[in-house]
Amino acid sequence: MAGTKSSRPSSLVKSTGEIFTRKWPRLFFIAAALQAILGIAFESYTFSQFQSGLKDMTDAEWGLNKEDGESQLKTIPTFLGLLMLAFIYDIVLVWDALRMKNTIQVIGLCIANLAFLVYGALQIDQIHQAIIILQEYHAFNDPNIWDEVQGELIAIPCIIALDTVVISFIAWKLYQEFAWDILKHIGADYRMKKRFLHYQVYIALLKFDFFFFIGFTIQFLVVVGGKTPVEFRLTAAAIPITIIILLCAAWFTRREWKSGMVLVMILYLGGLAYFIFKLARIYDPKEEQYYMPVRKSLTAFAVLTIILIILTIINALVCLFNFDRGLKQHLNSPRQEIDKDQASYSMNDVEQAPLPTRMTID
Repeated sequence: MAGTKSSRPSSLVKSTGEIFTRKWPRLFFIAAALQAILGIAFESYTFSQFQSGLKDMTDAEWGLNKEDGESQLKTIPTFLGLLMLAFIYDIVLVWDALRMKNTIQVIGLCIANLAFLVYGALQIDQIHQAIIILQEYHAFNDPNIWDEVQGELIAIPCIIALDTVVISFIAWKLYQEFAWDILKHIGADYRMKKRFLHYQVYIALLKFDFFFFIGFTIQFLVVVGGKTPVEFRLTAAAIPITIIILLCAAWFTRREWKSGMVLVMILYLGGLAYFIFKLARIYDPKEEQYYMPVRKSLTAFAVLTIILIILTIINALVCLFNFDRGLKQHLNSPRQEIDKDQASYSMNDVEQAPLPTRMTID
């Protein structure tokens, strides 16, 4: 037991080190890191310009539009902070995918980059509108604040677009590079590889579910808030509850606990109903005024989250049907050190019994 525990840190270090000793994983990580560094730098510059140019609005005369004015003050920091969080979370997922040689997650990261591209493009218009409204209240010391940050905001989606092209090409190379590792480590059993693929897709979806749900909730809490204190507290409480649900979902799948999976899928349906309700509420004529500062971005996050939840439910069902067919033994077998030519394609090292050697008759 002690040997197994002590091998985990060394295995983590070894798998992390392999990212930088192999060409295509190294290039993929570098491309993602450069995107994150440049994106965070431009976002930080925009944030600093906004904060330093903003007047003290504590006693501002908002008139009848106090709620709208205060929401606009929160819009810009929320947009900038959320995209910076996206860049950081993206690097964590890149590291996780590369060290575990998870092709599915690599592909998912390319798709997620497209979502970041859409968000980066949306924030240009949203921040511009927020600045225009705040200028009506003479909120800035510098009336040319938009001219100072416009270039950086436009550069961000351009950087993301270029990086998406680059990492998509590298992802194809990684798919080819990891294919032989998959065959050697999992074996030639097509049905088992297919079950393991469904498991990997499901786990990757849970990771992306987490970010988009948190992104939607942060925008709602910071900019929109709750119409009542109870609504605000319930929405805030949904964050830790969601984290627990997603962790349990992964654990139930790994342990093949059917009752837990059924419970999680019921909760998924509840989450799906919640986001459909929120999406309808955003465009409800009676409620839309509260969502106007972040209407476009909330819509994008809500639609993406709804799509992800539907895909998650479908993959959860597929994983449930794969229970008791041998995958559990592979997923829960003790981890072992393997050489670099046998590196696994998994977020959880999966052992495969050695293939029997073929006998010949002299």
